Amino acid sequence: MRIGILGAGGMADALGTQWARAGHEVMISGRDLAKATAQAAKMTAQAAQAVVRAGTWVEAAEFGDVVMVGVRDHGIVDVLQAAGAAMRGKPVIDVTAEGPGKHDFRRPLAHLISDLTGGHVVKAFNLCHVDVWRMTPPVFDGRPLAVPLCGDDPAAMEAVRTLVADLGCTPVNGGGFDRAALLEATATFMIGLWFAGADAQAVLPPLALSGDHQPG
Repeated sequence: MRIGILGAGGMADALGTQWARAGHEVMISGRDLAKATAQAAKMTAQAAQAVVRAGTWVEAAEFGDVVMVGVRDHGIVDVLQAAGAAMRGKPVIDVTAEGPGKHDFRRPLAHLISDLTGGHVVKAFNLCHVDVWRMTPPVFDGRPLAVPLCGDDPAAMEAVRTLVADLGCTPVNGGGFDRAALLEATATFMIGLWFAGADAQAVLPPLALSGDHQPG
């Protein structure tokens, strides 16, 4: 799979390197092409014979069969206005997360990305610190990390499920694209707990103690 990544920071490094190791072709991009090129070289050195490329926003968007949006929330509009047309009709992974007190229910980032690109957006990978995505694989107490996905397009969801599995994680259907805003709010809430020193993972009980229900 060819993966274009808008961004050359921590999430691009962590996820892009893992996907390159798994055999995918990866191109990252950033505001400073020289810095993005240096980052791509670093990722290549870590990716076990895979070559990570660097390009402009537009080049990365055109390169990818799947495009990941991994820029900070305050820079999304400018980046997508530059590259959005190249993402129309493609699977787009939104990994963006906002810190405590920043979430705006009137302006979900996933919906903003969808509006600016015309891509099939899947919200995913936004609940964990970047260092989790550098683990090979992310397993806690013997359980692979579960990664919820919210999206409507079946082909886009299947592509992202594959990329989740390539990290050694378990993809979880979080519902349609209308639920992406809930996933964003969950991240903001949990990040606030972590910043306050609470063990957010301990908030929810195991499945066996979560009440009577039929799994969807």
